[in-house]
Amino acid sequence: MIRIAPSLLSADFSDLRGELQSMKEAGADLLHIDVMDGHFVPNLSYGAPVVTHLSAHTDIPFDVHLMVTNPGDYIQPFAKIGTRMLSFHYEAPVHHDRLIHAIQDAGMQAGIVLNPGTPISVLDDVLSVVDYVLLMSVNPGFGGQSYIPYVTDKIARLAACRRERGLAFEIEVDGGVTPANADKIRQAGADILVAGSAVFRSDDRKATIEKLRGK
Repeated sequence: MIRIAPSLLSADFSDLRGELQSMKEAGADLLHIDVMDGHFVPNLSYGAPVVTHLSAHTDIPFDVHLMVTNPGDYIQPFAKIGTRMLSFHYEAPVHHDRLIHAIQDAGMQAGIVLNPGTPISVLDDVLSVVDYVLLMSVNPGFGGQSYIPYVTDKIARLAACRRERGLAFEIEVDGGVTPANADKIRQAGADILVAGSAVFRSDDRKATIEKLRGK
């Protein structure tokens, strides 16, 4: 089943409680939360204290994407608030296998993120232990960017690798996802679609989510 994860980065920050309720009514499966440190990527966003307050106002599972230099520092704070999914960038200076298991040991699903220009081959040795792979289809750090076309082939190659090896990790795609390109992204093998502007700037958020889902 295709799951849709609206990205909070595109929400109206003056009314986050209302935006959470809107996402619930629109049928969002997950809430994608981009955590930026101003170092790994140029921008700052929000951290565990803000997300802690959000968790009191929704039961939509959190899909937290760490765009940070030291992702290990964030595991326990996000585990304490009941985060469902926590992902970190392959490009961060970390021990990948160790961090994957630390996230899982804290009770969360562990994901590893690849920037558009990072080949999927770097994940060969950890695909058997990771819960999901998040493929960036824009360069990280800014919302509202256009989808990078060559990522579609990257999704297909990763999906083929999953089939050939009999693995069960999910494929998540983040960046420039819209109803206009969602069909080819799903057909390539994606399981989770992250959409920010496409959902939050839509006049009919529920209908947009259904279109992204392929219904």
